[in-house]
Amino acid sequence: MSLPIDRRRFTRLAAAGGLLAGPSWAGRTGAEEANEEIDPRLMELGINALARSPEKSYFADGHRGASMISAYLLCTENDLPPAVLARMTEMFDLNWAKTKLCAPFPEGEPDPKAIEKISLALLDGGQVLREVGHNVIFASLAIKVFRTMPQLATTQRVDGVCELIRRFKPWRDGEPDAEVNPPPFAEEGAASKFILQEASAAIDRFHGFGQGFAGHMLTFGQALVELAEMGYEELAQGCRTAFCKYVTVTRKGPEADARKIPDHRPAKLRPNELEYWKKRGDKSLGIGHVFKYPYGYYYLLNKANDPLLAERLDAKAYYLF
Repeated sequence: MSLPIDRRRFTRLAAAGGLLAGPSWAGRTGAEEANEEIDPRLMELGINALARSPEKSYFADGHRGASMISAYLLCTENDLPPAVLARMTEMFDLNWAKTKLCAPFPEGEPDPKAIEKISLALLDGGQVLREVGHNVIFASLAIKVFRTMPQLATTQRVDGVCELIRRFKPWRDGEPDAEVNPPPFAEEGAASKFILQEASAAIDRFHGFGQGFAGHMLTFGQALVELAEMGYEELAQGCRTAFCKYVTVTRKGPEADARKIPDHRPAKLRPNELEYWKKRGDKSLGIGHVFKYPYGYYYLLNKANDPLLAERLDAKAYYLF
């Protein structure tokens, strides 16, 4: 198993063309090719919000941007009915889309070093666990946008995203348990199973205390698997220690003074169904977890390709959704 990459080594590899050869959007996967039949407006709104969030509330507004990107990717990568994306878009239009947070940026030439800059901003955090791994989650989503829609990788957006990534503070950054040893993130199936099993255990462990730990196990873990899938295995490896720290924290369960939060009631509807979104209120977005958790969940289920695990998780997925 390779050791976590550091900033100096990453810079050398990038300069040598070993990591980020060519323009920042080179090597897009089929899933990242723009679908001309689907309006990608949420991707632009989301990256605008991510880039602008350091000017406002970096944590909450960053979530809002990430949720718009996640909603679009959830629908397009899982071939959900167009009506699902339309309903989500309606919810965003009623809440954030028309605010200054999502306002357009001036047009400009794409920055050919966009992804390298985001990667270095992420590596500046080292192996520190920062606010539940949101620096990793948001970086992965920004990279996905810039690979899919390279025209959006303008200097202002790239600089804003880099500033956002650097804003996240250390959080419960203790030593990881030696027993926490996830598979390499490039081993998509095995790594996804590990993450889903940890999320499943967290759902059980945090009954009555909310499901933020399980939900962020999905989004943090998914971001690392996706970074590796996009070809940035070294970058994902650089965040491995931070992820192991998060798994260690989650395995400890609720702290003695943890706030109690009522569990969701059992429900059969899931976020891949139109009826689920129809029944959600127009103002029930929170800060966007309702979109981010499903994106991580279905991405990992697809990669794990384990019907029995999927069945066990679906039986209690209502706790998250």
